[in-house]
Amino acid sequence: MHDHAFYRSLSTALRERRAALDLNQVDVAELAGCSTRFVHAAEAGKTTLRLDKLISILDVLGLDLAVRVSSGGTGGSTGRHDGPSQGPAEEPRS
Repeated sequence: MHDHAFYRSLSTALRERRAALDLNQVDVAELAGCSTRFVHAAEAGKTTLRLDKLISILDVLGLDLAVRVSSGGTGGSTGRHDGPSQGPAEEPRS
């Protein structure tokens, strides 16, 4: 499931920053090394964007993408169990 509020916020930030830098979508695409179509999709709030291309656009615009732990997260639990926990390794006996 996609958090559509995130994509709306991202698309707004991209459009506003591009306008503040007096760039058009063609300029951003050329500087980021991606297509104008991709820039348009990112600014339109498309929910399936390639991360490497998005980061290139963010770099051109002087923006950062931050990752943080959300309040609804699992606190690091992946639900995966790799076997029994083994305490600290014992020193080999001589």
